[in-house]
Amino acid sequence: MDRRPPLLPPGRTGRPHGRVSSWSAILLLAAGSLAACVVPPPPPSSPAPGAAEILAAIGPDRIVDLSYAFDQRTIYWPTAQPFRLTSDFHGRTAGGFFYASNSLCASEHGGTHLDAPSHFAEAGLAADQIPPGSLIAPAAVIDVRAACAADPDRAATVEDVRAYEAEHGPIPQGAVAILFTGWGARWPDRKSYLGDDTPGDASRLHFPGFSAEAAAFLAKERHVAGLGIDTASIDRGMSRDFQAHQAAAAANVYNLENLASVDRLPPKGATLIVLPMKIAGGTGGPARVIAILP
Repeated sequence: MDRRPPLLPPGRTGRPHGRVSSWSAILLLAAGSLAACVVPPPPPSSPAPGAAEILAAIGPDRIVDLSYAFDQRTIYWPTAQPFRLTSDFHGRTAGGFFYASNSLCASEHGGTHLDAPSHFAEAGLAADQIPPGSLIAPAAVIDVRAACAADPDRAATVEDVRAYEAEHGPIPQGAVAILFTGWGARWPDRKSYLGDDTPGDASRLHFPGFSAEAAAFLAKERHVAGLGIDTASIDRGMSRDFQAHQAAAAANVYNLENLASVDRLPPKGATLIVLPMKIAGGTGGPARVIAILP
C-alpha cells in the first residue's frame, strides 16, 4: 500500500509546497547579498600614448634645439683642445657597399656642453653620475640683455633673480636657471663672442655671466638642478677664480654653456631635455640640449 502523501494540486498550499517556497526565498536573499558584495570591474583603461602620439601632440614648432653643431668653427676655451674630426674611411668597400666612419677629438668643455659638478668640486658628481631625472627640467629664463649690452663684463646679481621672480613667480626646485645675455647673436665670431681671440690666452676675455652670489642663491635657496647661459662660461670672461662655478659645483649643480637659440624660449613654461655625452669620470662633455615649448 502506497503511504506517500498525495501530491497537492497546483495552486493549493501545504507543508511540502511551503517548504519549497522558504528555500526559494533564502536562495533569492543569498543571491541578492552576493550581488551587492561583488565590485564591478573597472572600465578598461586607455593604452599609454606611444612616442608617435606624444610627438604629434607636441608638434615640431614646439621643439627647439639649443645646441650648436660641432665643426671647425666651434668655439672652445682659448687654452682647450679644439674639435677635430678626421675621416677613417669614406667610400666603397671591397664588397661593393658604401661605408663611412670618422674619429673625433676635443676637450670636454667647448661648444654646447655640460659642466659636471666634478669640474670645480673634488667630491662633486662626474658626468656619468648626474641623475637622469635632473636632466629633464623646467627652464627659467632670466633676461639680462639690456644690462649686458651696456656692460659686457656684467655679472648677474641676486637682485636680477628676484626681479625675474617678481614678474614670473618663484623659480621651481629642480629647474635650470638660464641667463639670457644675448651673446648668442655673436656666435660663431670668436673675437666678438669671447671678447678676444688670442690663441692660448684666456686673460683678456670679456663676456657676461653669473655672480658668485647669484649662483649660490640659485643653488642653495632655489635648489635648481642646473645653471645655463648663452656665453662660454657661467662666470664672466674677466673672472680669474670662477666663483660662480665653485658655488654651483659645491651644491652638485651642473652647468650648460654655449646654449643656442635662447631667444626662442619664453621666460617660463619650457621643458629642457639635456643629453650630455656619458663619459665615465668625466668633468663634462658635449651635449645636445632640447627645449619643448609650452
